[in-house]
Amino acid sequence: MTAIALLSVAPVTEDSMAEEVAKAVAALDEFDVSYETNPMGTVVEADSVDELFDAAQAAHEAVDGDRVGTFLKIDDKRTREQRAHEKVDAVEEVLGRDAKRER
Repeated sequence: MTAIALLSVAPVTEDSMAEEVAKAVAALDEFDVSYETNPMGTVVEADSVDELFDAAQAAHEAVDGDRVGTFLKIDDKRTREQRAHEKVDAVEEVLGRDAKRER
């Protein structure tokens, strides 16, 4: 997989967004992508940018609401295969520890 993206889809609402965000995440299951949801979005990995766009569009359209905001940030590594966890592993190697801290 060479295309990695950060996807965030959210309805504009005062209530909890969990139900609508769950719809967006579930929509990704229809595509040949890997993903991991975190508190600020979902990291999506695919073999091509086209697959990322298609999956992101489906996630966006799965959310109900009068207004939906979607953010898609793509890292299209064209020189070699790279997984999202490898990017984190590289930072942790330099740090000499996990790139995580609990308060």
